[in-house]
Amino acid sequence: MGALLALSSAVVYGIVDFAGGLLSRHIHHAAVTFLGQLGGLLLACAAALLMPAGAVHTTDLLWGALSGVGSGVAMRFLNRGLSRGAMSVVVPVSAVTGVALSVLCGVLVLGDRPGAVAWLGIAVTVPALWFVSGGGGGAGKGTADGLLASAGVAVQYLALGQAASASGLWPVAAGRAAAVLVLLPDAARHARRLRLPPGRCVQALLIGAGAALGLVLYLLAAQRQLLAIAVVLASLYPALPVILGLALLHERISRRQALGLLGAGVATVLLTLG
Repeated sequence: MGALLALSSAVVYGIVDFAGGLLSRHIHHAAVTFLGQLGGLLLACAAALLMPAGAVHTTDLLWGALSGVGSGVAMRFLNRGLSRGAMSVVVPVSAVTGVALSVLCGVLVLGDRPGAVAWLGIAVTVPALWFVSGGGGGAGKGTADGLLASAGVAVQYLALGQAASASGLWPVAAGRAAAVLVLLPDAARHARRLRLPPGRCVQALLIGAGAALGLVLYLLAAQRQLLAIAVVLASLYPALPVILGLALLHERISRRQALGLLGAGVATVLLTLG
């Protein structure tokens, strides 16, 4: 069940990533990011109220808030890197490094002990994500943004995984509130960009709500699965925008991306069995 929940999180995140990318072609990325976090806060609070919590402790909320800080940092630097046209650098660096940092922390700090099959799946995942994202040349500012975003991704997953299951979904809600606060200064600098038609506002809010749903699924997976495995499975989301681009936008796929998709499929099987 844990593996299925983590894969569901990856699917949701992949759809959200694809939709957010399309929306960013029409409105400023700061508006997509900030309004998205507001939408995520609304969904997380509603879900937390609907799902009974046995005991919500301050420590759980603080772990959730730290996760939200990671989310805000990841989105801030990922979008900044993408706005500079460094997608071929930022996406693979953030995806691969985020997985590596999360797994290393899970094993070295939290005591996770994946089996041999799971380790093989983790080893396949790293190059698979790189190829799926079209990882290639380029350096400079794009690399720095990708590394900073990956640190935020690792903090987001690792911190949320520390919240006790008895706390329900309140850590996710606390995280969305923290992410809104982290992104508030950037939103204030682009206040004019936030004045959007109602339809665009709703789209941004729904995308953020979808991202919050992905985190909810990840939290449930982390409570039932080794954290390192849950992180890797949830991090397979970059494969889905590529598939959706092929199916809906009739984009072409490179040999590297085809190899990456194949590798992602193999990694999924290995991690599920492991």
